[in-house]
Amino acid sequence: MSAATTPSVQAPAPPDRPSLIAWLAVISVMLGIFSIVTTEILPIGLLTSIGSSFAVSDGMAGLMMTMPGFLAAVSAPLVTVATGRIDRRVMLGVFILLLALANFLAAVAPNYWLVLVSRVMVGVTIGGFWSIGAGLAGQLVPAASVGRATSVIFSAVPLGSVLGVPLGTFIGDVAGWRTAFLVMGCFTLAVLALLFLVVPPLPSDRSTRLDVLGGLLRSTDTRFALVMTFLVVLAHFGTYTYVTPFLEQVTHTSAALITIFLLVYGAAGIAGNFLGGSTVGRYPRATFAAAAASIAGATLLLPVLGRSEVGAVALLIVWGVAYGAVPVCSQTWFAKASPDSPEASAVLFTASFQATISMGALAGGALLDRSSPSTVMVLGGVAAALTVLVVWVHWAGRFHRPRVS
Repeated sequence: MSAATTPSVQAPAPPDRPSLIAWLAVISVMLGIFSIVTTEILPIGLLTSIGSSFAVSDGMAGLMMTMPGFLAAVSAPLVTVATGRIDRRVMLGVFILLLALANFLAAVAPNYWLVLVSRVMVGVTIGGFWSIGAGLAGQLVPAASVGRATSVIFSAVPLGSVLGVPLGTFIGDVAGWRTAFLVMGCFTLAVLALLFLVVPPLPSDRSTRLDVLGGLLRSTDTRFALVMTFLVVLAHFGTYTYVTPFLEQVTHTSAALITIFLLVYGAAGIAGNFLGGSTVGRYPRATFAAAAASIAGATLLLPVLGRSEVGAVALLIVWGVAYGAVPVCSQTWFAKASPDSPEASAVLFTASFQATISMGALAGGALLDRSSPSTVMVLGGVAAALTVLVVWVHWAGRFHRPRVS
């Protein structure tokens, strides 16, 4: 997932530090986000092997994707409100340490319920780190470099899909899924050490109030952003969470090729992220509708064309490009719907996005246990198509409600 790029607090002027150290601090935050993104979606590539280890179904194994999202949705606003006056470096370290412990717990868990406990820890980390880290660029580098630093920080989101998950899946295939979590735990500890070495003290004296978050929900455009985000993210994570079982059971793809397919999908997601970012400012409705329509087309066609490896990888490319544009589209709508409360809109974006990730994974898992991977893809495609309909209805009624400018 891509998080909002607006700060959760008013950033003080960055300290006068050597340029190299300042940019190392930016990179350390980026690596922290990379660790979080990779850990969050790592079970997608390891779903079947983890489920087999504990004799649970693919749908039950999908709870590993459900737990973090729900906890992140709750922790994002709570952390933003509760930690407004606590040194940001301390909080970053606390959440990264929690992430490392979660990975180590998953690596040694003798029971599936302990794996789920580790995923709860991941969820708290997601909500906490994002609510703090989204706006740190202005506190780490001079004002002239904030835009570039922000781009570096959020490049971790697509990199988690392109590098983190395929690499984790490869490690899992070679040495077992527990080793993949063990490696992530060690990497996260290295990130923690770097954070404390190069990130300066980051005191804060302002935070977002809960009543501001509630006030945003009275905005028509905010509610529209919520509906769009709910439908398209539900469609995506209700299907993509179970893309490995689909490729195994319908496409009959080997484990090695699945890793390559996920890598190709992630690369397409990077392209979609930049493509969506370049067009959503000028054509917000058209960009969101095009992304949703492409997801709908890819998932609806997978049960037919995805029976061959060529057809499957082609549709995964389309899917990757389309979903790569979704976070920036959703984020843009939330930000434009409440331009006077950027930090509150960022929290609302993060919370709604993470909650819907969980709902999608949960719904897709329940459906998978009662039907087939192909049925999951078809119904996910229908949900994505409904997003297009919602965008059209909003466009048709644009003269009767406040416009997003």
